[in-house]
Amino acid sequence: MAKKVTVFILTLILCVGITIVTNGEGIVTRIKDIARLEGARYNQLTGMGLVVGLTGTGDSSKANLQLVANVMYKLGFTLQTSDFKTKNIAAVLLTANLPPYLHNGDKLDVQVASLGDAKSLQGGILLQTPLTGADGKVYAVAQGAVFVGGYSAGANGVIQQKNVTTVGIVPMGALVEREVPVQLDYSGKLRWVLNTPDFTTAVRLAKTINTNIAQGVARAVDMGLVEVLIPREKLVDPIEFIAEIETLPVSPDGIAKVVINERTGTIVIGEQVKISQVAVTHGDTTVKVDSTPNVSQPGSYSNGTTMTTNQTQVQVNEDTTSLIELPAGTDIGTIVKALNSVGTTPRDIVAIIIAIKEAGALYGDLEIM
Repeated sequence: MAKKVTVFILTLILCVGITIVTNGEGIVTRIKDIARLEGARYNQLTGMGLVVGLTGTGDSSKANLQLVANVMYKLGFTLQTSDFKTKNIAAVLLTANLPPYLHNGDKLDVQVASLGDAKSLQGGILLQTPLTGADGKVYAVAQGAVFVGGYSAGANGVIQQKNVTTVGIVPMGALVEREVPVQLDYSGKLRWVLNTPDFTTAVRLAKTINTNIAQGVARAVDMGLVEVLIPREKLVDPIEFIAEIETLPVSPDGIAKVVINERTGTIVIGEQVKISQVAVTHGDTTVKVDSTPNVSQPGSYSNGTTMTTNQTQVQVNEDTTSLIELPAGTDIGTIVKALNSVGTTPRDIVAIIIAIKEAGALYGDLEIM
């Protein structure tokens, strides 16, 4: 039996001097990838239904029993909730996003999540379920096989599970039954809404349209909205004008941000993130404890007793501490390369980044999930 204990020592030494780095325009993309026309939006749909065909992993909640009774009644059977068991059935909540411009008969994905104490939705089939909007109207109907992207199996109290098996998806499992009207303003102007509001990006978007279409037709109203006047010759076919605008190149900007998920050790750092001059030292001490069983066997005809003893060995290995200096204005590539060079794991990097932020050396927002 071996037990391993790892101790990390993190020391941050802030040096004098701060350099402000000005970013130029970075990656170039299309307007359609960072903005949408005002009025063209998604709509959320919800529903409640049943997943059948489970292998004894359904739930025993009262809501499940009542849903089963209601479905059987619609099929022409009148049964009491005490007349059947529901180990192979699970009550589920359905959610879906209805994109704009979908028409009757189009399909969309549906997310399915257990409402009761079901153990798994693996192998189940979703029965026909209406999906309603916030106005109470039915916009789609869902049905099909549930895909959970994992598994749950076991016997005699031993269970092996991968991913969450009480949440799944029915790929293209909903048929659109009602169209959502999209009202675009064709009375002389268009309004483009940025997916991520930013003053710099809004100004760049307006400049791109003015440069490629005509000077003065576009202006940034605020950090999330750009208004475009439709030239008189384009009023006859505004759709063609929209297609012309949405393919124009633009270089989006954004805030410097670091997103950390401490539960999984995931770190996402934007390229705009910079730090002031800082030195990081990382010490790694490993203590390894080994326990080896030894058997003591007495000699023949000695009337002795066989005994088992444990021989314990302790080893301590301490790596040489490394000191890495990160100069002022260091970007994301240099940060990751430097931290990896001292043997840090993702969780170690999380601790280091948090310490750098607390020391006031991180130029950017830090979001911890």
